[in-house]
Amino acid sequence: MAYLVDVLIPYDAKIPAAGYDETKQELVDQFGGVTLSVNSPAEGLWQGDQDTGGDIEKDQIIIAQIMVDALDRVWWIAYRKTLEDRFNQDEILIRVTAIEKL
Repeated sequence: MAYLVDVLIPYDAKIPAAGYDETKQELVDQFGGVTLSVNSPAEGLWQGDQDTGGDIEKDQIIIAQIMVDALDRVWWIAYRKTLEDRFNQDEILIRVTAIEKL
C-alpha cells in the first residue's frame, strides 16, 4: 500500500517566492521528490460564514503531490502548522489517498 499526499498551498503574488521554494525543497529533502501544479493555480470557491455576510469567497492554490510508502501522521500534522505559519493561513489542507502503484 502506498499513499498520495496532496498539500493545498495558497497562491498569492504577494507571498515571496522564497516561501514556495523553501516548501518545495523541504518536500524533496524529506521524500525524495514532489510534483507541483504551479503553471495554472486552481481556484477554490466557498460560501463565507454569516459573520462575513455569507459572500462567496475565493482563492487560488498550488497542489503539491508526494507519494509515500508509509504515512507519518505526526510529521504531517507538524508540517501543516509550519506551512500555516509560513503562508499566514488559518488552515492548510493536506489530504491523503491510499493508492496502488502499478
